[in-house]
Amino acid sequence: MTQGERRTPARRTVLGAAGATVLGASTALAAGTGTAQAADADLAEDRTPGRGHGYRSLPVPTVIGHRGSAGYRPEHTLGSYRHALDIGAHVVEQDLVPTRDGHLVCRHENDITGTTDVADHPEFASRKTTKTVDGVALTGWFTEDFTLAELKTLRAKERIPGTRQENTLYDGRWTVPTFEEVLEWAEEEGRRRGREIWLHVETKHPSYFRSLGLGLEERLAKLLRRYGRHRANSPVFLQSFEPSSIQRLKKLVDAPGVVLLSGPSSRPWDFVEAGDPRTVADLVTPEGLAWIASYAQGIGPTLDLVIPKDASGRLGTPTTLVRDAHAEGLILHPYTHRNENTFLPADFRKGTDPTAYGDAFGALKRYLETGIDGIFSDNPDTARLAAADLTARD
Repeated sequence: MTQGERRTPARRTVLGAAGATVLGASTALAAGTGTAQAADADLAEDRTPGRGHGYRSLPVPTVIGHRGSAGYRPEHTLGSYRHALDIGAHVVEQDLVPTRDGHLVCRHENDITGTTDVADHPEFASRKTTKTVDGVALTGWFTEDFTLAELKTLRAKERIPGTRQENTLYDGRWTVPTFEEVLEWAEEEGRRRGREIWLHVETKHPSYFRSLGLGLEERLAKLLRRYGRHRANSPVFLQSFEPSSIQRLKKLVDAPGVVLLSGPSSRPWDFVEAGDPRTVADLVTPEGLAWIASYAQGIGPTLDLVIPKDASGRLGTPTTLVRDAHAEGLILHPYTHRNENTFLPADFRKGTDPTAYGDAFGALKRYLETGIDGIFSDNPDTARLAAADLTARD
């Protein structure tokens, strides 16, 4: 391994123990049979006595179902979440935004124009408006303008139908879930599958919502406590692009926090509002990572912070981010892997159709070999097989 691929002895022990179990489930994935049962058996085995508890007990690399299984089902629906588990995701992601009456619901954005059929509801035509969210003007319909009862009259649909035309088959099949419904679903799925169901929960635009009197962190902490997911060893990660949201959550619950990091020149919105001049480039320095490690357990960087692309869009040389973050005891869960050409680095695209699948395994191999602890994927089955390829060599 190169310098950027090194792992600590303890980290490799976890990786080695996970390798055989990941490979077993991935064999089932490849065969197309026993997928859910094999994946569930693997994760149950990974929590045998003596293995430890909490996020350090997860298989490495950890496959995180991005918005569920967004490559196959409309994102942030119970159907997408369930399918993610069925095809091998170790952890399933939720993004949280509030309704007008203070309920937390699962949407990637509070703008629900593209992910629900709200435009087809004449009774809500007057709710269409223009708002500025984190400095960006948006026109559409927003969750904070709907009560939960009103929101539940809408149906979820595919966000990018031009790219994922097959996903439109499921348009209208599911409603927008509340986070409490997801917690109840996770308990039920855990009993059915015989293992804990891990969640990766993001607070979206927390400063914006706090300014509206709809603070996310207190509502989230209350639900986590109600369902026993507030402890340091609870099967949940709490993530946000705003470091202050993770700092606020740290005072409310003990669940592990993850700071999400966008492009190097970007600034977290809470930094913008506070006049903090630091950029993401400052946060990925050893000093910045030490600051993050003082209140969080991990980072979720964009994949470009792990391996930058050159001017042609091809993958370049890995940065030292993996090594530097591990030196501070931080785990890394980068985002986002997708199978389609349009989302892959230029050197892993196949043909000229941007919606066709490219060499997703080749790209995943490059990313996983850097020593990242996990990856967000719209296609958890693909990521799971790539993880098996890596662990089989180790």
